[in-house]
Amino acid sequence: MSSSVKETFKDVAVETRPAPAPPAPAALAAKVRTLAPTMTRSMQRVAETVASDPAGCAALTVTGLAERTGTSEATVVRTSRLLGYPGYRDLRLALAALAAQQAAGGAPAVTADIAVDDSLVDVVAKLAQEEQQCLADTAAALDVTQLEAAVTALSGARRIDVYGIGASNLVGQDLVQKLLRIGLIAHAHADPHLAVTNAVQMRTGDVALAITHSGRTTDVIEPLRVAFDHGATTIAITGRPDGEIAAYADHILTTSTARESELRPAAMSSRTSQLLVVDCLFIGVAQRTYETAAPALSASYEALAHRHSPRNNQR
Repeated sequence: MSSSVKETFKDVAVETRPAPAPPAPAALAAKVRTLAPTMTRSMQRVAETVASDPAGCAALTVTGLAERTGTSEATVVRTSRLLGYPGYRDLRLALAALAAQQAAGGAPAVTADIAVDDSLVDVVAKLAQEEQQCLADTAAALDVTQLEAAVTALSGARRIDVYGIGASNLVGQDLVQKLLRIGLIAHAHADPHLAVTNAVQMRTGDVALAITHSGRTTDVIEPLRVAFDHGATTIAITGRPDGEIAAYADHILTTSTARESELRPAAMSSRTSQLLVVDCLFIGVAQRTYETAAPALSASYEALAHRHSPRNNQR
């Protein structure tokens, strides 16, 4: 069970955890891309302005930025806090650092959305750039303290249940098959009813992991809540750490996403960052359990070796 304190107030589970550190400057653009769709129009103007011109905005007072974006000082402050900074002063410091990185040649390239008449050559180039940026954004924003805590919980778990719907379920299956190959007991649940009925059996010492980019997928939140209520350690992989899923997660691993477009829905772009987090979890667990993981992994390779042999060797 996590050392953080869980409380129940008016039938709503609330977990008290230390406030997360402000995102690194390199993660600012990722936060804007992830959170902009849920912001008000005025907050979007502030967020998109600071992300597109960090050097210019770093020189502005809160009043100056409000005037530039046609918003209010209160909106600027609220946007700063939504992006993860305690106040506008902290956001300005991050903008100055980001501007310095860009001046030194570390600015990420910005690619255009994929168009319906793009050639496959352009599609490959644009997707490759977006994928690289998505991975970089996720790595920059990932809370290593939360990651370490999640690895610790998984390494010592009696049983691991993973919940995800649609593309997130594919990511969950990827994690489960990796954990199975190093000898851990893990299950991926795509059926929401089956997920809940299994979650009822979770206990202290078990781990329930939910994957939802939006942080508000009911079919994922419900089994995690049930597992949480029954004492399991809970982990959420999500692009919205302030989403509903957070109320039932002991540990939150935040992902980024590339820009969503007509030909690139959120399910595609979020899967890239989710897979990175899953790989980080797996490697961390394999390192912690190396004495048992290494022999189990070798045994799984040997069991399948004959299926990968050339046909003439199987005769």
